Amino acid sequence: MAAALISAFSLSPLNPSKTLSTSLQELPLRSPRLFFKHRNLPSLMPLLLSNGNGFLKRVESVSSNHLSTAPIGTRNYEFLDSISEVELRLDIGALDIQSSSDIFVDVDETSLLIRVKASGSLINLMETNRLFDKIKPSETVWYIDEDQLVVNLKKYDTELKWPDIKESWDSLTSGILQLLKGTSIYIIGDSTEINQEVAKELAMGIGYTPLYTSELLERYAKKSIDSWVVSEGADSVAEAEGAVLDGLSSHVRAVVATLGGLHGAARRPDKWRHLYAGFTVWLSKSEAPDEASAKEAARRHIQDGSIGYTNAEVVVKLGGWDLKHARDVAQGCLSALKQLILSDNQLTGKKSLYIRLGCRGDWPNIKPPGWDPSSGVDPSPES
Repeated sequence: MAAALISAFSLSPLNPSKTLSTSLQELPLRSPRLFFKHRNLPSLMPLLLSNGNGFLKRVESVSSNHLSTAPIGTRNYEFLDSISEVELRLDIGALDIQSSSDIFVDVDETSLLIRVKASGSLINLMETNRLFDKIKPSETVWYIDEDQLVVNLKKYDTELKWPDIKESWDSLTSGILQLLKGTSIYIIGDSTEINQEVAKELAMGIGYTPLYTSELLERYAKKSIDSWVVSEGADSVAEAEGAVLDGLSSHVRAVVATLGGLHGAARRPDKWRHLYAGFTVWLSKSEAPDEASAKEAARRHIQDGSIGYTNAEVVVKLGGWDLKHARDVAQGCLSALKQLILSDNQLTGKKSLYIRLGCRGDWPNIKPPGWDPSSGVDPSPES
């Protein structure tokens, strides 16, 4: 069965029932201000737009004034991040554009649609519903500079460096590092195979070390996980994996694939003490027909709380699995992680503090130094 990424979303660490949606909101497209300006600027390194995410909705087209729409063969452009804004430059010299009224630039907080009227057709120069981050639509400016169309977009978060104009595998793997700040990622879910393949893809993409608890356990026990379960039981394997996670909790820049199934530590709510040291991603197979249904199913799991997976900060719902689509799943993981961290810029610092205090299980409400997990009593002056 081919992999179908139904939904990838993050959960608020302080309010797990609240999902931080990664889908495009249905907002009206706005027309930015325009003016003409001729200036000479140093050439920028051109970047090639990668294909859009197939599992995400595309932007609704604006009125075409009854003109036919034709794709453009080559989309060369230049991109620059200048702290407070990003600049996009597209070559239009060969398109025989008669006037500024033949150019249509429409934006909302996360989407950009650029079209031009040329030779009786409406040509899409660029269309994406996944800008790398939010912009301020009302402050968008575009103008013509000699043979280039220049679009300036005001960034919502000026501290975030944009590697590219839109969210893609390349821009995510490059841009996520400034947000993770070395914090490790733990991949959990019922399939050990899927956990490992996605972890490998993520590690290769962001330059982290891939670690598989199954391999570490089998190397230690000198037997397979399956034979271990048969000979000593699932509880023994889960206990051993918990000890491995203890040892890995102080590691940085690692993507850790955990065991799936009943013998996996991540499935057990009482084995999460060291998983909280990193960002956890739950790869969950789902029969939900759409994203809304997938999110509702995730909320029900969280409210039930019977399996440890519901402690995860990111949930990626899969409608199936195919190894060829491991990168698509990994991209969904990075997209949700990016949104999670941007929702709380203190998260990586809190993870670091949690590790330094010994991974005591008090996530996300970290207690003061000296707190004893067994007593549950805060070391406050009153106590």
